[in-house]
Amino acid sequence: MSTLVQDPQVNSKSASTDELTRCLEQQRTAYFAAPNPDYVQRKADLTALRRMLTENRPAIIAAINKDYGNRSRHETLLGEFIMVMDGLKFALKNLKKWMRIQRRKIDFSLYPGAKNRVIPQPLGVVGVIVPWNFPIQLSATPLIYIFAAGNRAMVKMSENSRHLTRLLIDLVPNYFPPEKLRIFEETGQVGIQFSQLPFDHLLFTGSATTGKAVMAAAAKNLTPVTLELGGKSPAVIAPDYPLQKAVERIIAAKLFNAGQVCVDVDYLFVPADKLDEFVDRAKTWVSKHCPDINSPDYTSIIDQKSYERLIATLADAKQHGATLIELAAGQDTARNMRKLPPQLVLNPSDEMILMQREIFGPILPIIAYTDHSDVLAYVNKRERPLAFYTFTNIRELQNFYLKHVMSGGVCINDAMLHPAQHDLPFGGVGSSGMGHYHGYEGFAAFSKLRPVFYQSGFSALKYLAPPYGKLADTVLNLIIKLKK
Repeated sequence: MSTLVQDPQVNSKSASTDELTRCLEQQRTAYFAAPNPDYVQRKADLTALRRMLTENRPAIIAAINKDYGNRSRHETLLGEFIMVMDGLKFALKNLKKWMRIQRRKIDFSLYPGAKNRVIPQPLGVVGVIVPWNFPIQLSATPLIYIFAAGNRAMVKMSENSRHLTRLLIDLVPNYFPPEKLRIFEETGQVGIQFSQLPFDHLLFTGSATTGKAVMAAAAKNLTPVTLELGGKSPAVIAPDYPLQKAVERIIAAKLFNAGQVCVDVDYLFVPADKLDEFVDRAKTWVSKHCPDINSPDYTSIIDQKSYERLIATLADAKQHGATLIELAAGQDTARNMRKLPPQLVLNPSDEMILMQREIFGPILPIIAYTDHSDVLAYVNKRERPLAFYTFTNIRELQNFYLKHVMSGGVCINDAMLHPAQHDLPFGGVGSSGMGHYHGYEGFAAFSKLRPVFYQSGFSALKYLAPPYGKLADTVLNLIIKLKK
């Protein structure tokens, strides 16, 4: 098992503002020299990305494990590699179709013989700011659609991904020239400088607070942004849904990556008359599936600051009258390994810290409720979440929640699985983000869907030139009749 002492021997290759600017200029020059890569080139870029990840998988897993202190190997494979490989396979299968010129309808009343087309074209250079929690998934998945759309990319990694970043900086030149892809390390001010560059598009994944700063910096260059932010994503168990199945799916999701997932269940509504049973079943599930949270199968909290924040959050909840239930009761935990035992928090209230911000840890507040209108009132008083999870087999109730609760994405009868569906767009709404990527929407996000009107040899507009007279009246009246 890895220790959590940061390695002081990891060399830093800090990027200056000048270096960032030079890289952007280099990539933009390459873009102007070849602004529209063909299918063969785009396929080669996607294949190179797949080779880089496949050929270096053990080293990448080890680097991520070092950055976490302990990160479950299986969770890295499932949450990072399998998702990216599935995304690559999906993109390669659909790339030709995405690249096709689209036919659009023409208004023949004025332009007989003309035609409309939409031509997907690359934007140029895309910047990507990556968080630490899924550093391969959240860097490589955007690259899939950036490369599919024919672009070039500069990627800024997190300060908490130091070992992985150093590895990628060394690996990438073996697969991509610098005018196609560069990786940059965060050393204190790089993120600020990076977000101020005049990219053709900027994708940021992280907190809403940082997202606002990124958007403000990008606005100075009128750089379009895609913001994938967090938020407090609720789940609700309806009375009809089998409680054991709900426990299995919700607790498994909550403990994946020790709860450090932006689309995780942040708080849960349980029918009041089933609350005690839910707690008992959750304890049983954890005792079976997490018999030793000090094992490599249970992921550490990313750093000491985050660990202490979660400890303080629990203390604050207890001070404000919450009931804390440790689901791994009786297990000795090594504090220096930053292994936080999974916790249920009953009777949470608005003044508690854990109900005011995204938790990002293995802590699950539970709210007892009696009617679905109570759920609706509570959720809709708050910022729109990145995800919403409803557990019910009643179609009318599913549709009720879909109609009345707005969120970035939805899972019905499970949690956290919608981002893994590559034909579904992924993105937030309101404070949980803006814009989409994944699937065709990812290709479209990093393309200019360029509208082109082709005029024919004849145009009826020749009869509408001034000075206007009876002929213009006749033509306009005819067009108005045709529009009815």
